[in-house]
Amino acid sequence: MIAHLTGKLTHKSPDHIVVDVNGVGYQVFVPLSTFYALPDVGREVSLNIHTHLREAALKLFGFYTEEELKIFEQLITINKVGPKLAVTILSGMSPADLLSAINSSDVGKLNTIPGIGRKMAERLTLEMRDKLANISREFAAKTEDSVPRNGLFDDALSALVNLGYKKNEVEKTLKSIYSQGQQKVSLENLIKKSLNLLS
Repeated sequence: MIAHLTGKLTHKSPDHIVVDVNGVGYQVFVPLSTFYALPDVGREVSLNIHTHLREAALKLFGFYTEEELKIFEQLITINKVGPKLAVTILSGMSPADLLSAINSSDVGKLNTIPGIGRKMAERLTLEMRDKLANISREFAAKTEDSVPRNGLFDDALSALVNLGYKKNEVEKTLKSIYSQGQQKVSLENLIKKSLNLLS
């Protein structure tokens, strides 16, 4: 089973990418949260992988963070939630917002995700809360611990707020980027990645 892929990104689109590993191109389906964090085509990319085997079909699903992968793997254990819908759910809401909505039983918020009706939203809040409890704690701790103390975070925050974005949204976006292990990113790239996520 493939659990991790590192190679050259040769194609990317909102629903899938192709990663070349030693001359072999792997098609990987990704949520939008991962798509926006991808480097440019031709650059190296490293993804956490879930290998889904069903009947004669083998599909790879890729995630930029371990949190996304863990949430995906818990989502597909829910009745009537297959890999495609799980990717849609992760595309419609950030991991932090999804965990928050499930923990607070915010059916209305979950209902805003395309393809998620009220009954499915209710099922998610009921069946996922306990399954995601540990992930919620890990995510919160990792996000807090990953915020830098060197002023880069504040500089990026100030620049993005001056561009007209709301402070709380910018803070969440920046913390999300740092939670992906990108503490050494430059200010220019940090702002660029943030703009991609905010847009």
